[in-house]
Amino acid sequence: MTSCVTPLLIFVLLLVPLRAQQLDLPAPRTVAPGVLLYHLEAQTEVEPRGPLSIWMLRLDPAKVGLEAVLANDEIMGVETVGDIAARHKPLAAINAGFFLPNGDPAGVMTIDRRLVSDTRRPRGAVGISSDRAGVKLVFARLRATAALTVEKSGQKTSIPIDGIDTTRLRGQLMLFTPSYHGDTDTAKGGLEWVIDEKRGRVVTGPHREGKTPIPRQGYVLSYGGETAPATLQQLTRGARVRLDVSYAPVEGEPKSWQLAQDIVGGAGLLIRDGRDLEDWGIEQFNQGFAENRHPRTMIGTTAEGTIWLVTIDGRQPELSVGMSLVELRTLAHRLGLVNALNLDGGGSTTMWVQGTVLNKPSDATGPRKVSDALLVYGRSR
Repeated sequence: MTSCVTPLLIFVLLLVPLRAQQLDLPAPRTVAPGVLLYHLEAQTEVEPRGPLSIWMLRLDPAKVGLEAVLANDEIMGVETVGDIAARHKPLAAINAGFFLPNGDPAGVMTIDRRLVSDTRRPRGAVGISSDRAGVKLVFARLRATAALTVEKSGQKTSIPIDGIDTTRLRGQLMLFTPSYHGDTDTAKGGLEWVIDEKRGRVVTGPHREGKTPIPRQGYVLSYGGETAPATLQQLTRGARVRLDVSYAPVEGEPKSWQLAQDIVGGAGLLIRDGRDLEDWGIEQFNQGFAENRHPRTMIGTTAEGTIWLVTIDGRQPELSVGMSLVELRTLAHRLGLVNALNLDGGGSTTMWVQGTVLNKPSDATGPRKVSDALLVYGRSR
């Protein structure tokens, strides 16, 4: 048969960018209705080439549930993704947000509509909502802060919260939610007030001994100092208070974030509403983080709303070299994603499906303990 491909057509095909070419996926394994698992081994997805091991979950948003959960079900401490999943019994799980060694999330995090980690530095984040139609995700670079409004003698005073569910610092006002721990885990040398959230009242305080128990239906305010500034002297027993949480996305409107059930922070928003984000300067991470190849974890959606959870192994030259953020974005385009976010990676990158860790985490000791995970459930749950 004579070829009908002309030199002009060949030239046009060569002009088509790699990102526009659909990824040639192997046959999937059906994990459950609406949950397909793919494993791709390739050497052509990066340049210069190197071996890659990529695990991918394709989720039908109408047939699954997706939740963010904390290790140990509280801020303090870390667990492997497998241990988190063993307690919650999902179909599948991946690691999620960045964190400090003690388990404190390093960026924004909201669990069950309660902000448990704030951030004044806008970084890529994904918000998760669910209704009768299914799971919906929203993406943006996001700031999240909180303030306390105190009402006394008809006067209202707004007091910024300096940190949520994190280490108390001298001269700063922290807020501890029930997601933190059973108590504030603080030492003497500070002042703490217990708030009944439903009543919107100060219940007791100031306490000076530290380790104040955190009520399940409230929170504790903790000031790093033995003498309260004038604004905090209004926090007498029975004083009326209100906690105001503010979500400030760089892209889009705040409303969808206010409605999100869970929010997880990443670092490196790759694509939003079909538009590449070329400059990550606003997210303030170092150049090597973006340009060097590392193990990566990614979440994204197609134009139809299909959700993809992706892990790329790395730092193992015989198995998988990992990806830079630009290479990860190219992979996202080849999967047809119009939104894509880089989550925590490196030794944290883990994909767990039905009792088994499928990828090969890069730490010599095996799967790393992390602060939180994204869990996939069947829709009937």
